[in-house]
Amino acid sequence: MASLVLADDHALVRMGLRRILEAQGHVVLDEVGDGLRVVQAVEANHPDVLLLDLGLPGLHGLDVLRAVKRRAPGTKVLVVSAYSRDEFVVTALRHGAAGYVLKGSHAEELLTGVEEVAAGGYFVSPQLAGSLAKSRAMGAEDAKPDEFESLTPRELQVFHLMAEGLTNWEIGPRLAVGDRTVETHRQHIMRKLALKTQTDVVLYALRRGILALDDVGGAPRRDV
Repeated sequence: MASLVLADDHALVRMGLRRILEAQGHVVLDEVGDGLRVVQAVEANHPDVLLLDLGLPGLHGLDVLRAVKRRAPGTKVLVVSAYSRDEFVVTALRHGAAGYVLKGSHAEELLTGVEEVAAGGYFVSPQLAGSLAKSRAMGAEDAKPDEFESLTPRELQVFHLMAEGLTNWEIGPRLAVGDRTVETHRQHIMRKLALKTQTDVVLYALRRGILALDDVGGAPRRDV
């Protein structure tokens, strides 16, 4: 049986996942609903598998995935998402996810994914076979440089909070840093991504899928 950490911003989803997993003898060590806390939870608990939603507030799941693979390489990551667009599936797999399960799947599919991933294998929902093939094909090619990939872990955190509409004064306490430090990160981000205004930040986040249209001017994005 596997030990797990659950990362999803919906408490009811986490409750459902926990019940399904524990009924089969798996052990849920922790649950988190904020992208900024996922790596900390993984490092504290050393789970076999992280079940990761992509639409987390604070830090998008794809960036959480990158951080987990860098700081806790022994933990396998199984993405559990409602979003099936090729770019999300392909990016998740290329960034180190060992599997990708759609939230609309049956419980048996989720359990199979957990077992396969925990055993060192890979699992992708059958509906995503085309995305898996595309991921393998792209893996054989040299990727075009991506300015977003040049952001540091702290800059990624600041960018996501900027995209959610938080000011320097609101970002500072979330990250336990001062306003001047946030402003320095903001300037670096805007220069690296060639952005000039807050509108540019929002549009960039929309293009990358970090925000959905329903979230602009409102709450952070929910499920991806």
